[in-house]
Amino acid sequence: MDTRAIFVLAFAALAGIACSTPTRGETQPGSAGDLRGEPHAGAARAACTDLPSKADLRKWLREAPGEGEAGGLYSGKMQWAAVVDRQGAVCAVAVSTDDPASAWPGSQAIAKAKAYTANAYSTDVSALSTARLYTLTQPGHSLWGVGEPNPFREDCLVSPADADRTNGMVCGGSIAFGGGVPIYKGKTRIGGLGVSGDTACTDHEIAKRIRHLAGLDPEQGPFVDDIVYASADGPSPYAHPLCVNTWRNGQKVGDETPGAY
Repeated sequence: MDTRAIFVLAFAALAGIACSTPTRGETQPGSAGDLRGEPHAGAARAACTDLPSKADLRKWLREAPGEGEAGGLYSGKMQWAAVVDRQGAVCAVAVSTDDPASAWPGSQAIAKAKAYTANAYSTDVSALSTARLYTLTQPGHSLWGVGEPNPFREDCLVSPADADRTNGMVCGGSIAFGGGVPIYKGKTRIGGLGVSGDTACTDHEIAKRIRHLAGLDPEQGPFVDDIVYASADGPSPYAHPLCVNTWRNGQKVGDETPGAY
């Protein structure tokens, strides 16, 4: 056998070894080798069946104001609520009043946008309520203009009686005042909850209570993303202005500064 034949046989043997020996990357979980297996669910599910239903929201909207004074204009008794899944799609919408048009009709869309925002800017390890976005999104602050890439979809603007028509749709919207909170199952963010129909401060109180009633608080606890007031808590990049008749966790905090125009 001449030198050329020996070289060809040796090269073929080495190629065979290289092809049959998996690389380190191919043997790691989630690697290319995993692509040959059957489809499987990830750690976080986004199914609406795992989230509060319309009936759940309606029940908790009516229970939450009874847990103590929530302040605002109506003590949190005239509210809309919406839930989105981890992907941002609307799963359920409810209103606390018998006649949907009795509560602010415009708050239906705001509740959906708050739910989307709270989910969109929270992670599995960091809960960020819409109340904590207020100062950050003001001119001169680091998130000014953040709402421009996520406008609310025009086809999600429906009448109070047709609120369910947006189920399954990603309506979007960016809201930087109180009333939206992310929802969790253990360590995983599973969606967002939005409440609207009163002052932004009261909306946050009711959203926080509903999340707790549902057992969907962040792992760090129900107050990890609570609303912050500079007058009570000192200066903060997460500060939210006081509203009319502001209450927090059962205590009166203050009132919005009257305007003089």
